[in-house]
Amino acid sequence: MCVCVQRSACTVTLLWVCESVKFGQLCSGNPNNSQRTRDRHGAGNYGASRVPHGTHQGLDIRCSDGAEVLAPFDVTLHGKLIVYNNPDKAAIDEGINLRGGGLCFKLFYVRADKSTGSVRKGERIGTMLPMQSVYPGITSHVHVQMCDRSDPTPYF
Repeated sequence: MCVCVQRSACTVTLLWVCESVKFGQLCSGNPNNSQRTRDRHGAGNYGASRVPHGTHQGLDIRCSDGAEVLAPFDVTLHGKLIVYNNPDKAAIDEGINLRGGGLCFKLFYVRADKSTGSVRKGERIGTMLPMQSVYPGITSHVHVQMCDRSDPTPYF
């Protein structure tokens, strides 16, 4: 069931939240979906500053390079994606489009095992790419981005 909730009494911003939808474990080794906080490359929360690119349009969930990436709930795969299209970042320039639980979202920095079909909650989607090879010292993570670029935080 999706409902409209007010984020704070100080704003008139409303957010549609599908209350029954919560992301299950996304990455092996991170059963609680711990989020990337601040490191020398920035912060992983939605809306974090990205100089000179504006604001961060997703949420970063900690994931070790080479770890298994798992379906957070029953999903259908809707094709692979290119994150940067930049040869300097080719090692992490992959991701996957997914739908499930009434949500449309993308996972960046993941080499998907397949690009179409269905995957059940907890089953392997693919492998976390070697983020340290492109951004040494960053907290390696899967970037979760909603298709409409809204804040994914309420689903965690």
